[in-house]
Amino acid sequence: MTEYFKQILLGQYEASLAMMKQRIEACPPEHWEGKVGADTFRQITYHALFCLDLYLSSNYDTFVFHDLYQKGGDEREDQVSPGLSKDDTLVVVERCHGKILESLASETQESLQGESGFSWRKEPRAELHIYNIRHFQHHVGQLSTYLRKVSDEHNLSLKLPWFGSGWK
Repeated sequence: MTEYFKQILLGQYEASLAMMKQRIEACPPEHWEGKVGADTFRQITYHALFCLDLYLSSNYDTFVFHDLYQKGGDEREDQVSPGLSKDDTLVVVERCHGKILESLASETQESLQGESGFSWRKEPRAELHIYNIRHFQHHVGQLSTYLRKVSDEHNLSLKLPWFGSGWK
């Protein structure tokens, strides 16, 4: 059952990340700084990817604050980070894909039933994975809505498909 559950998580993580990648690629350069609610397209993509990476870590102490995060900002702080360029953001997407594969491969029945690894997240690790996907997909939805609006207003004919499962 554990391997089956990990395969389901993998399919949903990959589909969500593939949708994010497609939205980043589809975003016209002049809209990278466009306002999506209170923040910009750039900031929302960065926040979503940063948090995805953070919660894929086995615990808070194993999170790697790599060079692009030093450039884009620390989302663990109580302020909005500036984010990254579109090209750098796509590099983070690829890193997150690798982290998904690595993280799920290391999970065991015991780890999935155990603590989340983050003091402020009280649910078991398995539920943290579902929470992580839900949080990430929420932001993909925000970006999708913004891009559809921009596309309609400017006749861009952007294609924003829904991915059911897996990496595209």
